[in-house]
Amino acid sequence: MTLMKTILGTAATLALGTAAALAEPALIYDLGGKFDKSFNEAAHEGAERWKKDTGNSYREIELQSEAQREQALHRFAEAGSDPIVMVGFAFGSSLGEVAADYPDTKFVIIDMVVEAPNVRSVVFNEHEGSYLVGMLAALASKSGTVGFIGGMDIPLIRKFACGYAQGVKAANPDAKVIENMTGTTPAAWNDPVKGAELTKAQISQGADVIYAAAGGTGVGVLQAAADENILSIGVDSNQNYMHPGQVLTSMVKRVDNAVYDAFTDGADLKPGVQVLGLANDGVGYAVDDNNKDLITADMKAKLDEAKAKIVSGEIKVHDYMTDNSCPAS
Repeated sequence: MTLMKTILGTAATLALGTAAALAEPALIYDLGGKFDKSFNEAAHEGAERWKKDTGNSYREIELQSEAQREQALHRFAEAGSDPIVMVGFAFGSSLGEVAADYPDTKFVIIDMVVEAPNVRSVVFNEHEGSYLVGMLAALASKSGTVGFIGGMDIPLIRKFACGYAQGVKAANPDAKVIENMTGTTPAAWNDPVKGAELTKAQISQGADVIYAAAGGTGVGVLQAAADENILSIGVDSNQNYMHPGQVLTSMVKRVDNAVYDAFTDGADLKPGVQVLGLANDGVGYAVDDNNKDLITADMKAKLDEAKAKIVSGEIKVHDYMTDNSCPAS
């Protein structure tokens, strides 16, 4: 009982504020923090855009440990937050336990499907966006060797890697793709030093374009690539600004829109599975002043054609989540 009182009493830790009676929405970031310049930060940007547009407020917490997942869900639900949005597949089991305890509260989980009458599951066709940046990597590469560095070795990140490899091979069937994962625990999302080490190892094997799908670890990948004067590809958020002229593009995943839409829907949020892909601009690749000189008109034309064929179904991008193989590897 003492432990439970301690858990439920840590209002400062959970940053819930004092207005417990208000039905403010809540956002729970995954490990790595809201300013990871990638996945979590995209969620934060969506929440901040909603706050600016509506003048309303929201609650949030940056997790420090796995144990806080279920604690945070209970705490926000008890405080009356609605909806409660969580970022990352790792919330799946906790949400599965908690959602039934609060049938009148709406929950949103990003990157995992949880089947419950009060849960919206938002998933992305990351393999489609990764296919396009894979094509771009192959078209930009001078060595014919490109790399991929993932974060935690899970099927979701294999999904990125497989789509990327398929796009590389579509643009250059003779290209070589080097692939590394950072680790097998959640620490793999926030290890920029390891990301830099893997980048240098891939460069030593001839890679001159490297795609990072590794959360905060990717910051180290992009930095090392810039230091070694090769191109990198960012992920989730638009990371082109981090090293102008050195980041070829970023495979953007509109987590910001998923959070914005959930907060806007509020207590009227409809449950079920929401899929965001190329067809509804849920994924794509970023072009701005930081990288526009790296992408020629011919490259863009090839990517536009491929996108249209993926949307129409003429090009089938392999989804590792439904078939745990990668024909392009």
